[in-house]
Amino acid sequence: MADLTLPALRWAEPPEGPVLVLLDQTRLPAQEVELVCTDVPGLVGAIRSLAVRGAPVLGLAGAYGVALAAARGYDVEEAARQLAGARPTAVNLGYGVRRAREAYLAAGGGAAGAAAALAEARALHREDAEAGERLAEFGHELLAELMPGGGFRLLTHCNTGSLVSGGGGTAFAVVRAAHRAGELRRLWVGETRPLLQGARLTAYEAAREGMPYAVLADGAAGSLFAAGEVDAVLIGADRIAADGSVANKVGSYPLAVLARHHDVPFVVVAPVTTVDPEAADGSAIPVEQRPGREVTEVRPGVQVAPVGAQAYNPAFDVTPPELVTAIVTDLGVVSPVDRGNLADVCSRSRSTKS
Repeated sequence: MADLTLPALRWAEPPEGPVLVLLDQTRLPAQEVELVCTDVPGLVGAIRSLAVRGAPVLGLAGAYGVALAAARGYDVEEAARQLAGARPTAVNLGYGVRRAREAYLAAGGGAAGAAAALAEARALHREDAEAGERLAEFGHELLAELMPGGGFRLLTHCNTGSLVSGGGGTAFAVVRAAHRAGELRRLWVGETRPLLQGARLTAYEAAREGMPYAVLADGAAGSLFAAGEVDAVLIGADRIAADGSVANKVGSYPLAVLARHHDVPFVVVAPVTTVDPEAADGSAIPVEQRPGREVTEVRPGVQVAPVGAQAYNPAFDVTPPELVTAIVTDLGVVSPVDRGNLADVCSRSRSTKS
């Protein structure tokens, strides 16, 4: 079963008006349930609750959100502002919002603008699916160069498959390519605290693909490296600074440190839309802080820490470029990772980032 039964998101136009339909990721893996968004506040709530999540698909949600506001006659400028600020670290969200908003304005607003915004969102959706195919191809080729002969034991963090994109995903797309080529020996799935996107979502996708996988506690990764059981680490990204610093789900940076200590390749897989040329380095990347209850409760209302306990709960951490072996983009591989090489690959883009 290679594909999700339901797409991560889709546009629909029932008789009562256009809606954006999301696969509610908070309900996985137990249930595949769709969440219908009829307005931008509802979509913003879905983004903040992580019902829809993952850098590329957030870009799509942002673009479709602008189209939804335009089609339903809402204030497009206010919709764009709310959407762009829903999750500050994920640069793709703002990118998708800007593309649809600019298409709306270029068409003069109104019905023509609504049609243009929707067309732009659909174009971005197609581009993301195509980017996923190129990421898989380039990433698979890189694995073959780094580790000739196959038999890969790969460790991944958070979730980077079809749930985060309009196509096959980012880092997980590379894992899938290796699996389909008969070269995947083991996928190690980090559980990804505190919301378990690895254990809940990556394991869900790996099981559907028939991959040989195992879920591990995040704190157990070090013992795997020490035992020589990891050949490469593959992660996605939510924002990449101009110098190659990578913001990804918290816990990624410790994996990079472990990989460097054990001489294991640490590879980031993300489309060029995730690169933020306005962020000079990692210190310029805003890091979202999540509610402390995500740490102090095992699930809503079930307390595991003492009542009143304070919690430190950043959603992301930032890995410096010197710890990144390569960044696989949909336009080529950046290695070694530095400002010049990253800019060179991004300059190959056929579309203008704004």
